[in-house]
Amino acid sequence: MSDQYTVLGKAPGPDELKKLSPIDVHITINKLSAGYGKMEILHDFDLFVSKAQSLCLIGPNGAGKSTILHSIYGFTNIFSGKIEINKVDITRLTPAEKLKRVGIAYILQDNAVFPDMTVEENLLMGGYIKEKPEESYQEAEKIFEKYERLRNRRNQPAKVLSGGERRLLEISRALVMRPTVLLVDEPSIGLEPKYIDMVFEILTDLQKNEDKTIIMVEQNAKKGLEFADIGYVLVSGQTAIAGKGDDLLRNPDVGRLFLGG
Repeated sequence: MSDQYTVLGKAPGPDELKKLSPIDVHITINKLSAGYGKMEILHDFDLFVSKAQSLCLIGPNGAGKSTILHSIYGFTNIFSGKIEINKVDITRLTPAEKLKRVGIAYILQDNAVFPDMTVEENLLMGGYIKEKPEESYQEAEKIFEKYERLRNRRNQPAKVLSGGERRLLEISRALVMRPTVLLVDEPSIGLEPKYIDMVFEILTDLQKNEDKTIIMVEQNAKKGLEFADIGYVLVSGQTAIAGKGDDLLRNPDVGRLFLGG
């Protein structure tokens, strides 16, 4: 850990992390070392998230935040350690297997829509691995019923959508497979403030009313911690500090280093 972040104190161990997610643990990472090619980014990393709980990962660029999402979903080389969903070892499964078998969906940072396809066609792409295509249509109809913004534009090309509407479409497309876990990478990036609020309202609804478990990386650390039940502060591929979102917002060292305080 670099000298700049030594003020954060001793890194929390697994027992301390478990106290933040004490019941009905949904996602577990034990002693994970992972990275890209031969480069190791995460070092003996631990994580625990309960069902329908939200976790926000914050920290400096290069700390390994997105690498955690990539590792859960299957985009990294795993050198050692284990990832479990509901006590099922998913460490070596492919992204498609993880989506289909244990309900993990990854919502990318930005520009993940097909601009020349209609909103409806974009939604249906979310169910590309469903064995019965009609199920995708049924899920799409539920989404149109829920989100008027998308319903009003269902037959229009996605390129006409505002930034906030595109983000809503990206989230909604992931919902077609009815996932239980949402990995959300930088949901506020590139959005106007009014759309940032809209996106976080949508994510709050999915967590509170549909029992989605959410792990988020968010550059706007203040907004992410206001949303999340718990937060991990990452430095150099390890958790430097962890706590409830509200507690981290009040932590003066976290505020000085990451919240502009």
